[in-house]
Amino acid sequence: MIAPEDDLDRIISVMERAFPPEYGEAWNRRQVADALLLGRCRYGLIGADGGSAVEPGDETAGFFLGRSILDEEELLLFAIAPEYRRQGLGHRLLSRFIDEARANGIKRVFLEMRHGNPAMHLYTAHGFTPVGIRRAYYRTPGGERLDAISQELVLD
Repeated sequence: MIAPEDDLDRIISVMERAFPPEYGEAWNRRQVADALLLGRCRYGLIGADGGSAVEPGDETAGFFLGRSILDEEELLLFAIAPEYRRQGLGHRLLSRFIDEARANGIKRVFLEMRHGNPAMHLYTAHGFTPVGIRRAYYRTPGGERLDAISQELVLD
């Protein structure tokens, strides 16, 4: 899937606002574009009004980026810009990601997140459960090491 340049701009804009730089979780534009070129990747945007079709000039509130292999998919990136959090947009966007995965024949969805990530409640609310830990995977600028938590959602 090749994303239009303005959609890449929207993804990067949200990511820059949403991901704390001290954890190094954000991808750069090239990484996002390359992932989409490799195939089996998809993305979705959500507007400030909750609509999925973001038109030129509309503010983008969030996005997801996923990659599937056979009947499994990994949620690679998921973000809602801070100014749009706590409005239900994260739930709406994650529901859309899961519904599309199910429609595409996906049986299991995986994600990995930093321990202490405030989005944990969102993933738990949608049925994700912890299945593994990568010890000391993330490093903060101060040298602190944080675990990465692998999560799984089994789809019917």
